[in-house]
Amino acid sequence: MHVVGKVNVGPVQSNPVTARLADIAAQAGVSEATVSRVLNGKPGVAAGTRESVLAALDVLGYERPVRLRQRSAGLVGLITPELDNPIFPALAQVIGQALTRQGFTPVLATQTPGGSTEDELTEMLVDRGVSGIIFVSGLHADTTADMTRYDQLRAKGVPFVLINGFSSKVQAPFVSPDDRAAMHLAVTHLTALGHTRIGLAVGPKRFVPVLRKIEGFRLAMRERLGLAEEAVEELVEHSLYSLEGGQAAAAALIARGCTAVVCASDMMALGAIRAARQQGLRVPQDVSVVGFDDSPLIAFTDPPLTTIRQPVQAMGQAAVRTLLEEIGGTPAPHSEFVFLPELVVRGSTASGPERR
Repeated sequence: MHVVGKVNVGPVQSNPVTARLADIAAQAGVSEATVSRVLNGKPGVAAGTRESVLAALDVLGYERPVRLRQRSAGLVGLITPELDNPIFPALAQVIGQALTRQGFTPVLATQTPGGSTEDELTEMLVDRGVSGIIFVSGLHADTTADMTRYDQLRAKGVPFVLINGFSSKVQAPFVSPDDRAAMHLAVTHLTALGHTRIGLAVGPKRFVPVLRKIEGFRLAMRERLGLAEEAVEELVEHSLYSLEGGQAAAAALIARGCTAVVCASDMMALGAIRAARQQGLRVPQDVSVVGFDDSPLIAFTDPPLTTIRQPVQAMGQAAVRTLLEEIGGTPAPHSEFVFLPELVVRGSTASGPERR
């Protein structure tokens, strides 16, 4: 196989470039100038003529230049964070099933600490000619990240959809749960149980879902308990999205007198339960804990976790449907599709001290 393009690689001949162009032009029935225009990606060549030139490359055994290779109709990239948090495999499963039903093959690319970055995974998928990419909780959710990477991806003609986290700087469809509504559900539930000192354990402040949860928490605490914004600030604790992060955040909130803790993920909520028990407190008798996600198996913890259910099925299917519309040439609106979460009450919440 020989590479065709600006680089003079081809059969060893006295004048390889001329001979190569002549061979391709003769095979395609066009002029050498037309072949050159096609190989260099220049405009002004009819689609049928372009296809004839590319077919001639194939017949003569030359490799098409990378930028002219046909994108596989079958591959769709899915870039997720680490899979330790069960919500990410759950989303990947829904998305993978929806793609498979439509005849596409999902290619899962996972970011791991010390492993490939989102940009490296994106480049890898683009090099493999994927038809499109779905990003889950990627750099688009980080308010400090450079969003021009997504402009560059769009310039390459690769459709993509982003899940969790919105940026007005990115011209693409977004799919998100309503983080503000989620906090309203949690706070309303806990205040109805009599809790007045409620803490919020969330991830780093730079992430859009975190900022939205804080907004929703502030609003709900003002509506339900009449707390001013300054009073709510000391009830918010930032940490890592992990069991250990939830444990550290909850320990700090319990030390400030919180009798209930709302967590930004189920993994953090499990850490909060551990923090309470390490202080000799019982869940839910002494401290109520609310998670976020309703991850698989979370109903079987001890105690079964009260949590905010992300509409994973609806979000995953919407992301796939939107991406396939883009791939099919019908671009979806460059806006955000927001899905309402649901409160699932189980055994980790109970009446606050004022109700006993």
